[in-house]
Amino acid sequence: MNREPKRNHIALFALSLFIVAVSISCSAKRSESAEEESDANESLKAALTFYASFDHGTEADFALGDKKLYTSPIKSIDSAKVGLHKPDISIAVNQGRYGDGLLFTERSPGYILYRSEKNMTYATNDWSGGISFWLSLDPATDLEPGYCDPIQITDVSYNDAAFWVDFTKENPRDFRLGVIGDREVWNPTPEGPDNENPIFIEQLPVVKEPPFAKGEWTHIFINFSHLNTENGEAQLYLNGEWVGTRSNITDPFTWEYEKSNIMLGLGYIGLMDEVSMYNRSLTAEEIKTLYQFKDGVQELL
Repeated sequence: MNREPKRNHIALFALSLFIVAVSISCSAKRSESAEEESDANESLKAALTFYASFDHGTEADFALGDKKLYTSPIKSIDSAKVGLHKPDISIAVNQGRYGDGLLFTERSPGYILYRSEKNMTYATNDWSGGISFWLSLDPATDLEPGYCDPIQITDVSYNDAAFWVDFTKENPRDFRLGVIGDREVWNPTPEGPDNENPIFIEQLPVVKEPPFAKGEWTHIFINFSHLNTENGEAQLYLNGEWVGTRSNITDPFTWEYEKSNIMLGLGYIGLMDEVSMYNRSLTAEEIKTLYQFKDGVQELL
């Protein structure tokens, strides 16, 4: 009696069961992965305090405080006008990292800014947060001579309770992180310009040969934790990867909160997009998630 057909039937049945089991397992893993991704996004969304995509003009897409962009001749909201009033800065349609972006074409006097109050958290004790944005430029050919701060957040100046990143003033340009406490504490007897002071310079994590290039986008994330304690720390990430840390920040950060501003493009020439703020320091995995979003921070909304 020929038993091969029966054996073949059993083998096919076993194979079918195996395929079904694998399919169920893969489906469960996909579901679990999607659920984990959803949870991670919800956690990021809960931490979000400010987001400007520039896809619908200059007003922020999401803000716990004032959504409006201001133009001012000085680093103060007191003399500011609502809206974008600098001819060298414009919305660049379809030229952003996602959708439209902000284009800076020359170095000129004056400032554009958002108000920090509520848009960036502030705490007199144990202050943590995160700052995220994208840049596209070739520093060697696009920038004019002089220091350039794509972003600067403070109530006074770059050297007094301030957050910023900058390109150094000459080629080849380094990229530096500045998280600088109260000036009267770190430099109580000032002599000469602070930006050339060794005490100031030693506070700045430096990236040599940073990964900026014409026609490419670079993601910048400033992560800070436990400021206004004895264990303050700040970290710089580029394209989702850690590149520098300033540890043991003990100097206080004292703000007149209502006078603090998020200033964009100080001496900067190039494209900027996707400015967002968070009310806590983010994990390395969360920072990489921001970098890898297909549609930008709007995925959180």
